[in-house]
Amino acid sequence: MISYYTSLILLCWMALGVLCILVHENSWISKKDKHLFYLTYGIIAGSAFAEWLGIQLSGNVSTPVWLLELVKCFDYILTPLAGGAIVAQMKLRNRWYKALVVVLALNAVFQIIAGFNHWMIVVDNQHYYAHGPFYGVYIALYLLVIIMTAAEFLIFSLSYRKRNRTSLICAFVLLLVGIGVQEILGGEFRTAYVAMTIVAALMFIHYAEFYKMDADEKLLTDALCDVFSRYAYMKDMEQYRSTLPLPEDFTVFVFDINGLKTVNDTIGHDAGDKLIIGAARCIEKVIGDTGKCYRVGGDEFVVVTNMEKEAADNILTSLEDETNRWSENNPKLSLSISSGYARAQKHPGLNTEELIKKADRAMYVSKAAYYMSQGIEQ
Repeated sequence: MISYYTSLILLCWMALGVLCILVHENSWISKKDKHLFYLTYGIIAGSAFAEWLGIQLSGNVSTPVWLLELVKCFDYILTPLAGGAIVAQMKLRNRWYKALVVVLALNAVFQIIAGFNHWMIVVDNQHYYAHGPFYGVYIALYLLVIIMTAAEFLIFSLSYRKRNRTSLICAFVLLLVGIGVQEILGGEFRTAYVAMTIVAALMFIHYAEFYKMDADEKLLTDALCDVFSRYAYMKDMEQYRSTLPLPEDFTVFVFDINGLKTVNDTIGHDAGDKLIIGAARCIEKVIGDTGKCYRVGGDEFVVVTNMEKEAADNILTSLEDETNRWSENNPKLSLSISSGYARAQKHPGLNTEELIKKADRAMYVSKAAYYMSQGIEQ
């Protein structure tokens, strides 16, 4: 019959194999990232095998001493490297990562030298091994790896907002507990690789979640202007539908660029795109952090915010000043924006979509006045 520890290692290998299959079957993971996952799982599996083999060979008098020392050398090189491989999945290339690579390289060099000098393990007449005189150096390097891994986990968690930070930190704590239990209790408490395998699976889950978050953020952001996209607008409208009655200071603006088609037809679409980007920057500047700006069409923007009527009127005045300033800085182009807004206080009982229609009609009144002033027939 196989031992309890052997059964655990077999389960770890099987779990790592399943993870490899999951990575292989996912089309959204790039080929380069797939290789990184495979390498991580391979290092964890290899280090688990080296530890397992060392335990199997210990006390076996038919095993040459040099083979036992070689297996333990690989064990002490690969075990910290497995933690480093999990960090590598985060794809952070900061000073902590560089320091971690240096420590892992130093540990590898030290283990090779120690293997020739019998520093790490001492083998008795019965071929049982015990920790050698320099085992403390390995523990110190291992602790450094754990500290640097903790720093990378924290940095990585900060880049993905609070909603995923707690679970990521908990994953590291799980890794730390698994390694700590084995190092402190030893004997039959071989928990390090079980913890590493579980954390590798959790990292894959996090990777998938973070990929989805990145994809959502790309969908929520307009690629040309870097304001909120029409997709974000439609999603938010679904939430606004359930908000009734609306707050009295709830205000929606509709903005539309004047003469964009003429610019596209006479100067070119690059110039038209420059106008659209300029309009987005001007709108963002006058709105600031008080509301959300969406690009809902080619040259149409919607802003949802909360403000008093006087502040809303000031927005229209400030926007005209901003577009004039932009036009002065871009002498080959002239930026003009028609605007309209509607407030919930003036139209009680209307929902957000109905308010936007009111603002849209006000914008078209502004646009008609602009074309009339320019002597242009619509």
